[in-house]
Amino acid sequence: MQIYAFFKSCIQLVCEFIGARFIEKWGIRSPKMDLVIIKTAHWSNFLSTNCIRTAPALGYMMLDGVADITQTTYNHIQLSKNVLEQLLKIALFDFWIANEDRTYNNANLLYDVDSDELVSIDYGGIFNTSTFEYPMSQLTMTDTILYAEIFKQFKDKFSTNEITSIAHSLKVYYVNSIKKCRNSVPGMLLDIPPEWKVGSEVVYEKVAQLFDERWINEVWGNFIECLNDNLNE
Repeated sequence: MQIYAFFKSCIQLVCEFIGARFIEKWGIRSPKMDLVIIKTAHWSNFLSTNCIRTAPALGYMMLDGVADITQTTYNHIQLSKNVLEQLLKIALFDFWIANEDRTYNNANLLYDVDSDELVSIDYGGIFNTSTFEYPMSQLTMTDTILYAEIFKQFKDKFSTNEITSIAHSLKVYYVNSIKKCRNSVPGMLLDIPPEWKVGSEVVYEKVAQLFDERWINEVWGNFIECLNDNLNE
């Protein structure tokens, strides 16, 4: 198990925790996450001096046979409808949870060649880059993986009608995934370590914005609009 950046702020840790829990409910592949305690003897391996060393950190299970998606590894990806649908699901998740950290120059994706699967990672940038003091705002056309080179590869292979058809078919999946996340909130709040000192009422107030009917509808409309804008660019 690899230790995940414990020197992030506690708010970012909460965001990472929430993102990992929710993306699992969406059925999108992501490394298994768990809370870990770093032994005192191992702290010398970390650069941070500002963390609470007795608090749980986040750990992700190491995956074998995966490649980091970068400008030099796009050609290893199978440009299939299956992978295109996976990419659109990840993009839609990002729109819903306001993830600003998966963009044209930072895919935050791995690719499993054997299973032909995209693997989502890194959720510290959800809620508009861990912004808890203001309401969430919609992503723009360029703030999304749909603006990245990986999506352009699919644009070159599939017609606009094919891509938009797959996107529109995700509406029921979108609604059902949000319901699964909503049902998981009580248990998730109980699992956030109290040592992180981010009160459950603060987290609940932020998370509740995701389930506002207006937000849900606006996200879907923005997703389709940004998709169309990027297809027509």
